[in-house]
Amino acid sequence: MENRKIGPFSVANVALGCMNFCHAYGNPVSTEQSHAVLHAALDAGVTLFDTAALYGFGASESLIGPVLKPHRNHITLASKCGMAGVRGEDGVMRRVIDGRPKTLRQNCEDSLKRLGTDVIDLYYLHRWDKNVPIEESVGEMARLKEEGKVRALGLSEVGADALRRAHKEHPIAALQSEYSLWSRNAELGALAACKELGIAYVAFSPMGRAFFSGKLQQVDNLVKGDIRATMPRFAGEAYAQNLRLLAPMQAVAEKAGCTLAELAIAWVLHQGEHVIALPGTTSVEHLHEDIRGGRVHLGAELLAELDDIFKPEAIAGDRYALQGQGEVDTEKYAFEKRPG
Repeated sequence: MENRKIGPFSVANVALGCMNFCHAYGNPVSTEQSHAVLHAALDAGVTLFDTAALYGFGASESLIGPVLKPHRNHITLASKCGMAGVRGEDGVMRRVIDGRPKTLRQNCEDSLKRLGTDVIDLYYLHRWDKNVPIEESVGEMARLKEEGKVRALGLSEVGADALRRAHKEHPIAALQSEYSLWSRNAELGALAACKELGIAYVAFSPMGRAFFSGKLQQVDNLVKGDIRATMPRFAGEAYAQNLRLLAPMQAVAEKAGCTLAELAIAWVLHQGEHVIALPGTTSVEHLHEDIRGGRVHLGAELLAELDDIFKPEAIAGDRYALQGQGEVDTEKYAFEKRPG
């Protein structure tokens, strides 16, 4: 795989997101299956592994820590703070966005223990808590870096303005946000700002949450707890409309000599030398397909065809429902619904 820069690190252009093992898409997979994917990723040359305090309310970090520990000197380990599980008076764990310095520090200490490591290589603010100035949150993260608990700082799901404010407080190594053929908000400012400032853009869900596999034809039987059931573009009528875009995409894939999934990964990586693809999977087979996408070359003509098929206004449904839209700070298209 080709290597790309992310702060002080050089990593393979296709990383592995570790959310899928235990969070967001319904029933968690077995520890054995998760470990098989992790070992396959290590064997295949993946060098950036991404998790968060939120994923499984710590379960993802606990799961991947022992597998990655023997390889710590050869990989880049990323995690996130500012959005984690908090147990309520009723004993139920709930997701809470909290960017206060004392909370971020506690998040970091908890993550270090679960991961079984002394330092997190790349530490993201998972969501910007609008009740706390972003400079205040990043300032505390910078102190964690000074103390040797993290090595580089990142942000997630913020737009160009917040990114610039944070970067003035302390250099930001990476911005992680959703980016794929059907989620193009990065092109409204954040992608260009990253290039200008020397910040890596880590594109999560480059596979459109399995949409670009071509294998998710039905969405009316998603298991309980699958977050896609709350996302407007996965709603029945909208999804049926979106599925129609896969036929012309398949024609492009055939010209490129690759699968739909490989094409989706390749397109993301062709959007700039500062872009890193961050798919997640629970399948060794799909992992290898994602990695192959990092080797596919696309000429200008095929890229133009894909841009034409997946014009932002051609996508039915927003990427998040109104609550989710309100929790992210990314730029939005005029036709997207706004919270409030």
